Amino acid sequence: KTGSINVGYWKDPYLDYFVRLPKERKAPEISRGYYARVQGVGRLLKAFLQKTECNCQIINLGAGMDTLFWKLKDENLLPIKYFEVDFPSIVTRKIHNIKSKPPLSKPIMESHSGESLLMDAHSLDSSRYAIVGADLRELPKLEEKLKKCNMDPDLPTLLLAECVLIYMTQDHSANLLKWVAGMFQAAMFINYEQVNMSDRFGQIMVENLQSRKCSLVGVDDCRSLDSQKERFLQNGWETANAIDMMKAYNCLPKDDVRRIEALEFLDEKELLEQLMQHYCLCWATKDSSNLGEDMLWQGSP
Repeated sequence: KTGSINVGYWKDPYLDYFVRLPKERKAPEISRGYYARVQGVGRLLKAFLQKTECNCQIINLGAGMDTLFWKLKDENLLPIKYFEVDFPSIVTRKIHNIKSKPPLSKPIMESHSGESLLMDAHSLDSSRYAIVGADLRELPKLEEKLKKCNMDPDLPTLLLAECVLIYMTQDHSANLLKWVAGMFQAAMFINYEQVNMSDRFGQIMVENLQSRKCSLVGVDDCRSLDSQKERFLQNGWETANAIDMMKAYNCLPKDDVRRIEALEFLDEKELLEQLMQHYCLCWATKDSSNLGEDMLWQGSP
């Protein structure tokens, strides 16, 4: 993402503190794909925060070096509490960066109130932000760690997963979705991930990733938009919607799309369209009487 930020697709003043800048520039197709992902997830996220008036919690699954907490704080859109979950080795690296860089640690201190803030090598827990080192396949341990950081099952809860579930077996991801649906009274799940993976272009994507030792054990759930929705509906969710990223891109505000399209010359759109048709945004709700009604993806006015 850093390359796309440098060129000007969107602003993220915090990412540099976590990752080194790449030397080579990414192809414009890749940057536009990242742009669509950031804007698409962002639209659904903001709709949820608006609907709940930020009286909610967010759990970012497989968060890596994501900077969303800081951006939401800057926009005055912090939920009651923001949680991140990732493998302990990733969490340790992230916390090291936070502890050693005041532009990252200061906003956490500023948003903290009450009892002492916990920050050791493997976990961070403040009144508004927690980072938990856990394996998404080990649900009892995950639940225990989140509850220790004051996760509240009665609060409306948004879960985010971006290219995470595809690395879990179908059984493990189904168990995770079922656990979430059973845990929270009202919840929304946003999943950004590959789709249409059974066609030739999808097969080439799988082979490329496998050659880099990335095993996509959950790829069967990524056959189609229907299979993406079905995994939620079969595991305790009331509504599920899915669109490919080409449709999402075409729904984004036209002025901003024109702005980013002027940043880099794109020879022809065919590869961009193929790429975008192989990623999707899926969002599911539970207790849809409160959450789902005006969450539907709307085209820009």
